[in-house]
Amino acid sequence: MLPEITSSVPVLILWAVLGYLLGSIPFGLLLTRAMNLGDLRSIGSGNIGATNVLRTGNKAAAAGTLILDGGKGAVAVLLARWLAGEDAAQLAGLAAFLGHCFPVWLKFKGGKGVATFIGLILALHWPVGLITCATWLAGAAMSRISSMGALIAALLSTVWMVLFGQIEMTALTLVLTVLIFWRHRENIDRIRKGTESKIGQKG
Repeated sequence: MLPEITSSVPVLILWAVLGYLLGSIPFGLLLTRAMNLGDLRSIGSGNIGATNVLRTGNKAAAAGTLILDGGKGAVAVLLARWLAGEDAAQLAGLAAFLGHCFPVWLKFKGGKGVATFIGLILALHWPVGLITCATWLAGAAMSRISSMGALIAALLSTVWMVLFGQIEMTALTLVLTVLIFWRHRENIDRIRKGTESKIGQKG
C-alpha cells in the first residue's frame, strides 16, 4: 500500500515543504482580487475554491481557479517524481493538498482540496485521474450537488487505484479520502438535511 522508500529523510522533508508551499498558493483569492470581484472570503461560503469563485458570477475566474488549484497538485507530484522519486512524489502531493486546505498565509483557513486532489491523482496515474474526474462529474451531474460528486469521487479513488494495479498508491488515496470527508463534514450534514446548495443555485 506504500511506495518503496528510496529517498533520504532530508530529501523527503524538502519535498514535503516544497509541496506544501506550492499547494498553499490561494489562486482563487488571487484571481478574484485581480479581477476586482471582491474578497472571496466574504462571498458565499467564504471558501477559496472554484465552487465559491463561481458564486461571484464569473465563470472564467472559476475555471481558472479550478485549473490552477488542480495544476499545483499535479506540478508538486511531477516535479518531485522527476527530481527525487515515487516516494517523494506521493509525499509532495499530500503536502500540496494540505497546503491548499491549511495555507499558512491565510491563518490555515483554505479550501476543501477537491481540485488539488484531482490534479495530484492525474499526475500520480493519469488513467485513474481521468476516471476519478469522470466520477466526480457524473456524481455532481446526477445529484446536482457539487460536494456529492467530490465525495463519491474521493470514496472511489482507492477502488480505481486497486483496479488499475496501483496498490502502492492506495495508502495515499485513503488518507486523502478521509481528509476530504473531514473537510466536507458541514456539507455532509447539509446533504443529510436536504439543505445543501444545488449546482446553479446562488447563495
